[in-house]
Amino acid sequence: MLKLAIQKSGRLHEDSLRLLKECGIGISNGANKLKTEASNFPLQVFFLRDDDIPQYVEDGVADIGIVGENVVYEKNKSVTTVEKLGFGKCRLSIAVARGQEYSSVQTLNGKRIATSYPFLTAQFLEKNGVQADIHEISGSVEIAPGIGLADAICDLVSSGSTLLTNGLKEVETILHSEAILVRNNDLTEAQLQILGKLLFRIHAVKKAKNNKYILLNAPNDKLTEVISLLPGMKSPTVLPLADEGWSSVHSVLSEDEFWDKIEQLKAAGAQGILVVPIEKMVL
Repeated sequence: MLKLAIQKSGRLHEDSLRLLKECGIGISNGANKLKTEASNFPLQVFFLRDDDIPQYVEDGVADIGIVGENVVYEKNKSVTTVEKLGFGKCRLSIAVARGQEYSSVQTLNGKRIATSYPFLTAQFLEKNGVQADIHEISGSVEIAPGIGLADAICDLVSSGSTLLTNGLKEVETILHSEAILVRNNDLTEAQLQILGKLLFRIHAVKKAKNNKYILLNAPNDKLTEVISLLPGMKSPTVLPLADEGWSSVHSVLSEDEFWDKIEQLKAAGAQGILVVPIEKMVL
């Protein structure tokens, strides 16, 4: 049995549960339950405060945890990052009032900075040779300059709309963060085997999200050119159509190159291009 800690609420909670579901792991957390067991995988899930997850994993209360990189670095606990999960992306940034002049990080010398991330903020300031007064607060950090508590803030930013609403502008980025899977440093061989099975499923889900399955029709005299544009997982699948002189071509394209390839395929003579999402992808 492997013990997994995830947020009991907050921005990573739903995405963490969705990932488990996409991995085929059945979880029923019910109302206000703090732990549960998967119905079809050797996994016990704890629902915890995100700030507590690194400590629980370091202490071995939980074997693995899904948590933001920002929390792991801020808490500075001895855990091992196993996998970046691709959701919960944000950045830890310093922001000042929109009307405030800002030329470089040295502008922060002697300023008061409000933050929920005192360790990372202090580390950044020290690295840049800046002397500033850090005020540690929790919640509603963005209002600190407006009420005279601080001259600047260091907080998580996603879209930037909250900063805009509170009359702030982003001036420095300390850290780019996303959800990661971390583990205790002293897992047994049996626990590592279960973790390996979980990672196998996670990788299949992630690969599927980054790729599209496409089907198209192409005249046989254009097949060589069309196939050259479609490397696929090994090579495209080519099947003859009922119409003589035509073939159906099936392949996989990565999301990054998808639109460029579609344009090239059309130019090469491909027709009737269908694009299908992939649920799982095992190589």
